[in-house]
Amino acid sequence: MLVERLRPHNTSVFGEISRLAVKHDAIDLGQGFPDYDGPAAMLEIARDAISGGLNQYPPSLGQPGLRAAIVAERARRLGGEYDADGEVVVTAGATEALTAAVLGLVERGDEVVLIEPFYDSYVAAVAMTGATVRTVGMVPDGGGFTLDVDELRRAVGPRTRLLVVNSPHNPTGAVLDRRDLALIAELACAGDFLVIADEVYEHLAFDPRQHLSIASLPGMRERTIVVSSAAKTFNVTGWRIGWALGPAELIDAVYAAKQYLSFVAPGPFQPAIAYALTHEQQWVAAERAALHEKYRFMSTALRELGFDVKRSQGGFFVCVDIGSDGTRFCRELPARLGVAAIPVAALAERSHWDTLVRFSYCKQDATLREAVDRLRRA
Repeated sequence: MLVERLRPHNTSVFGEISRLAVKHDAIDLGQGFPDYDGPAAMLEIARDAISGGLNQYPPSLGQPGLRAAIVAERARRLGGEYDADGEVVVTAGATEALTAAVLGLVERGDEVVLIEPFYDSYVAAVAMTGATVRTVGMVPDGGGFTLDVDELRRAVGPRTRLLVVNSPHNPTGAVLDRRDLALIAELACAGDFLVIADEVYEHLAFDPRQHLSIASLPGMRERTIVVSSAAKTFNVTGWRIGWALGPAELIDAVYAAKQYLSFVAPGPFQPAIAYALTHEQQWVAAERAALHEKYRFMSTALRELGFDVKRSQGGFFVCVDIGSDGTRFCRELPARLGVAAIPVAALAERSHWDTLVRFSYCKQDATLREAVDRLRRA
């Protein structure tokens, strides 16, 4: 009974692999969620909010204190001013912000350009609109990946309505540099199309790489929706607090769709995230450094196990080329060795990603050591 346009997306690889991880009591290095908590003071504020009665619908745009904290933190770190009253909306996670932006801004017959591999919700959101997806591939760059700029030039055209850019990139860990972002900006301005900047890993670019928001480039603030969230920054993936930033006319479109999805984001967590954005940047810096060490540990261990390990410059993930069917490998791994991972083929349309597998390293050191020990039994 499912409508045809959603049939290719009726199941998510993340749900499938997570079920296998639970069934076989495997260490879940598939989904990108930490197994340790964020800042203690932030958690206490959430507890106080619940016990203090902040358990009903919050304002549909998000609590004013959180909206003010979002724009203030971004201005301090990246520059650029957004109006907390009209240029930011709080959503039930970044996925809702992305989906609402696509639903609110894309018409049937439009084209949406995605950079593959991509977070799987992108293509599902486009399918809901009846628009057409065009993909641009990441390509090998030394030991990692970078944007195929020549293909990008060919992919955009008169029907392009929207391009989604994700940096730091899930799943490859690539951080797009100013040159790549400047090309996207040039094409967007010349072709008069919009950009969604998925920046959920914006705080997690590893030194010496630095996160640069495409919205800061000339001509881009007025045509960019910046999407981010608390999930990956403060280790609260279950709280579902995300947001979209942009000019008022674009945020109005996001809000128009968002109000018929979740209606509001969870209330008790919003003051806690407002506090964390304002007061926990030292915690974020320490967590970023810790994640860099976890990445180094996992990449070294996976290389010693014989995998072709790809470079990651930020985020939660490291990719390896296993030289064979990655989907079959990931489906068998939980039962065979008690570890779960994600096949990159599930995040792309082209077959040359079939041998790539994504492992998350956003886990306690003891969890990572145990996972590596299990992989060594192969």
